[in-house]
Amino acid sequence: MESQKNYKSFWNDKASTPASAFVAVDGSTNEETARLTGTYSGHQVSAALDLKPTDRVLELGCGVGRIGREIAPRVAHWEGTDISSNMIEVARERLKDHANVGFTELNRSSLQPLPDASFDKAYCVAVFIHMDKEDFFLYLEDMARVLKPGGLVYFDTWNMASPVGWRRYALEIDQHRHADHSKRKDVARNQFSSPEEVRVFLDRAGFDLLLMLSDSPWVQAVGVRRGGDADVAALRASTQSKAARIAYSPLWTEMFDGLLDVATGKVAPEVMWKVLADDARGEEIPMFREWFRGMWKGNEANWGPAPR
Repeated sequence: MESQKNYKSFWNDKASTPASAFVAVDGSTNEETARLTGTYSGHQVSAALDLKPTDRVLELGCGVGRIGREIAPRVAHWEGTDISSNMIEVARERLKDHANVGFTELNRSSLQPLPDASFDKAYCVAVFIHMDKEDFFLYLEDMARVLKPGGLVYFDTWNMASPVGWRRYALEIDQHRHADHSKRKDVARNQFSSPEEVRVFLDRAGFDLLLMLSDSPWVQAVGVRRGGDADVAALRASTQSKAARIAYSPLWTEMFDGLLDVATGKVAPEVMWKVLADDARGEEIPMFREWFRGMWKGNEANWGPAPR
């Protein structure tokens, strides 16, 4: 299929309509869900990068502007980059009321259109999970290039070292176990990392590690580009003091594990729906409830009518 030849054609195909673009980004089936998940991720990014009103901020893999919509009002300039022109069209429409945003369409695993040392902060959320490892590293290396010395980077990726992360990885393994091995795997399939791999990539790309979190299905990392006059020890202490605000919470992991229970037939969807009824447990509940509602709508043939 044409959509599987490279990242650009794959993601343009996935984002052939605005509705399919939302689903491709994070499983959101509507604007409300995208705003809930974007708010959650936006809080993580803001804490990790200690965003300031004077910052020029880069997002690698901006998709539909799910997170950019939350970040742009907090900074001097937000630049969304994506390899998919279709994704950028949706993001441009969603952020049209913000005068301080820009968009750059990428053509390969590079930020080549952007000048050296032109950003203060950069981030990448749920994007490296869809890349071969060489591309993961090439992008990270180029993020160091476009950041000013002393600039901060934050990113996450699937964590195979986590019990729940491994459980998610097992779904990919089972899918490939029965696949046609004469064909190349999907070019943007889910891929998984470990904390040690992320540590090596950061170091080799030119960053000093400030914080790594790996108690969830995600490895999350914050780094500082070498070469500046920043006090790395002080930055590390400051970043680590905000770890609880950056991390995917235990409740996030619990709810994600619950979705895996439903997806694998271990738990009936009606049971999970009841679990997601108690908003008092935390901000993750309404977010997961909308996620799950969309998931159910896509499986009504097997699960019956989705809750309204």
